[in-house]
Amino acid sequence: MASRLHTGTTGSMTGALLTADQVARLLGVPTSWVYEQSRRGLIPTVTLGRYRRYRSEAIDEWIEEREARASARKARDQPSAAG
Repeated sequence: MASRLHTGTTGSMTGALLTADQVARLLGVPTSWVYEQSRRGLIPTVTLGRYRRYRSEAIDEWIEEREARASARKARDQPSAAG
């Protein structure tokens, strides 16, 4: 399996590598959900042999991307006051 370590990053890797349990607690979701998103390639992972870890900065960016998408969707779906 290929690592997703180099998804748009440059320079040295900094920060902690998190486990699926830690990511699940951070997101407030079941660990099984984190594993499923990882298998589907929907959450950024670092593969270490048979183990998956999650770079804390990548998870933070992933959360911010989802927040931005949700905000854009909400703004797009709101009726215009000028209409």
